[in-house]
Amino acid sequence: MIILGIDPGLDKTGWAIIKKEGAVFKLLDSGLIHTKTSASLPERLEFIFDNIGAITLKWKPMAAAIEEMFLNKKTNTQANTVHARGVILLACKKAGISISSYNPKTIKKSVSGNGSADKIQMQKIVKMILRLKEIPKPDDVADAMAAALCYARIEPLRQKMKVARTATAFGTGIRK
Repeated sequence: MIILGIDPGLDKTGWAIIKKEGAVFKLLDSGLIHTKTSASLPERLEFIFDNIGAITLKWKPMAAAIEEMFLNKKTNTQANTVHARGVILLACKKAGISISSYNPKTIKKSVSGNGSADKIQMQKIVKMILRLKEIPKPDDVADAMAAALCYARIEPLRQKMKVARTATAFGTGIRK
């Protein structure tokens, strides 16, 4: 299974392609989409959209795991991240990829076991899980790797629960 992890942002969008084979995870590729601050908002969004499209075309992931927004007091930053996240969702949708979103706490908990893990802890754990030689940097890319790992750990359980709920509902004559 090939998974695209994304940490969205207007200035910097981190992305990572993870392959899961059984219980083993392997980093296939990763990078940073960095937009020019001198470009207009529509140009920056188009750049992000085009890059996500190129990544999905090259790697053909079956799923995308996108970090949800972390709300802070910088409303301008939040608005820009919302715009970037929107074009990322659209690019993944147009590529026919299943999309899952996770809040930062869920990602941290599923990858490290600690929903309050700091950036350095997460980078070290991602390095260990993916058997990387160095700590992944910048943190936007490490966060994208963690999002993909979160998907790989959470989704199989979600699918089993969905099948179990469906089987239970049909077994009792109740349809969902």
